[in-house]
Amino acid sequence: MSDTGSSIVRIHGDGVAALCCAHLLNRAGFLLAWERTSRPRLPAILLSQPALALMRDVFDRPGLLQQAHHITRRVVQWGRNVEPAAFDHDAIVISERELIGELAVQAPPEDPAARTPAFTIFASRPVPGGAVEQRFGTRTAAAAAVRLKDPRDSASCWIESLDDGWLFLIPHSAEAGWLLSVGGSVDAAARRSFLIAGRIASWSAPSGEFAASPRILSPLGGSHWLACGTAGMAFDPICGDGTAYAVREAILAAAVVKAISAGGDATELLHHYQARLVLGFQRHLATSMTFYRSGNGGEWWERETALLQQGLEWCASQLQTHSEFRYQLSGFDLKSIDSRRR
Repeated sequence: MSDTGSSIVRIHGDGVAALCCAHLLNRAGFLLAWERTSRPRLPAILLSQPALALMRDVFDRPGLLQQAHHITRRVVQWGRNVEPAAFDHDAIVISERELIGELAVQAPPEDPAARTPAFTIFASRPVPGGAVEQRFGTRTAAAAAVRLKDPRDSASCWIESLDDGWLFLIPHSAEAGWLLSVGGSVDAAARRSFLIAGRIASWSAPSGEFAASPRILSPLGGSHWLACGTAGMAFDPICGDGTAYAVREAILAAAVVKAISAGGDATELLHHYQARLVLGFQRHLATSMTFYRSGNGGEWWERETALLQQGLEWCASQLQTHSEFRYQLSGFDLKSIDSRRR
């Protein structure tokens, strides 16, 4: 894989990570063979201003999502017998489907059957055989559309821990929003709520249930392929940084493909990619652990905390043989750190 102008990269998936990879590789002159997939979309994504700035930088669109619903405050009741606390916040709310529509990338026409791709990026399942998903938790989540009692609540997001899970209320307009319930059913959780139930006039039946535990693929790459986005890993929604991290994964994935195409050592570059993502996953687990340890106590929280600890131990074992990083990102490209090679 040494001629960028004639190299074909197959992208499997059409989520945020896939779109970012496609945009960056298309701009670098690669031909794309795109395998679009269909999967359920998240009804609401909370994007921080740093995450939004990163997307605007990747797509060179400074006005991206300027009209999205804005959140200016976060209200949290987290832990047993605690009072709610309010914090300044700066984020936007958008559905995953709307976000993907905003980020639409038109790839150059290419017949995937005409030529064999030099590399494949898996941004959605299925993934290559031999790769195994590591999951560290049993929790699931469900989301229900809600009507707000008071339009003044629409500029705040609301988070509340319960005895066997937690709730997250995300308004997306002056009148409506989404209620995410992690651990238990929406109906049961909302009826036990002290903070959030009082903000809701009504809620609909949940739109579906999805896994809410952190997971990571192992390995994350191999001969002529790598995984990113939902195919590579998924974060607990408690941290709210899954989409931003998917963008960062895509930046690194595209940079690795470009570096290999330019004649770089594929084994070393894929090892760098694996280590960087495992390190990011480890940090996410550690952050999640602080929330689950303080969430509410009891059997549900203790079980999920123990599984997070298993994840931290797994990450440590994966990074045992890793010493120093030999590459670093410079803009959207990977550069060798020569001083560390000596």
